[in-house]
Amino acid sequence: MIGVNQLIPTSELQNLDLIDLLSERHTLVRRISEQAWNNQSEIHISNSEWYIMARIYKRKPNIAYITKNVEISRQAIHKFINKLAEKRLVEIKNVENNKKEKCIQLTAFGEECYVKNEALKAQLENKIAEKIGTEQVKLLKDLLKLDWDIV
Repeated sequence: MIGVNQLIPTSELQNLDLIDLLSERHTLVRRISEQAWNNQSEIHISNSEWYIMARIYKRKPNIAYITKNVEISRQAIHKFINKLAEKRLVEIKNVENNKKEKCIQLTAFGEECYVKNEALKAQLENKIAEKIGTEQVKLLKDLLKLDWDIV
C-alpha cells in the first residue's frame, strides 16, 4: 500500500515559494513512487530510469531523441540505457539504413513493468486525492498542463 504520511509538516511549507514547493512535492512523490515499486519488485528501477522508460513506452525512438527530450546529461542517459538493457527492460537496436544511429524500445518485460508502475502511481494519486480532494487534484493537474510561456 502506498502512503502519503511522509509529508513535510504544513508549518514548514508555509514559508516556501512556488519553486521550492514544487520541488518539495516532486521529490516526495517521486520518492514514494520509487519506494512503492522497489518494495514489490526484485528489480530496482530508479526515477531516472522510469523517466527514460516513459519517453520510450509505445515508441522506438533513437537515442538522440531521448537525449534531446530528457533533462539528463547525454553521458548519464547512455549509462541509464545500458542499465535498463542489463535488466532486460529495453532493447537497443540499429536503425534501418543507418549504421551509426541506434533506437531503443521496451522489451515485453519492460512494458509489463511500466504498466505495473503506472498502476502504483495511480494508487498514489488516489491517496493524494483522498487527502486533498478529487477536484483539487484535477485542478492541480490542469494547472500543471497549461503552457506557462516562461521559457
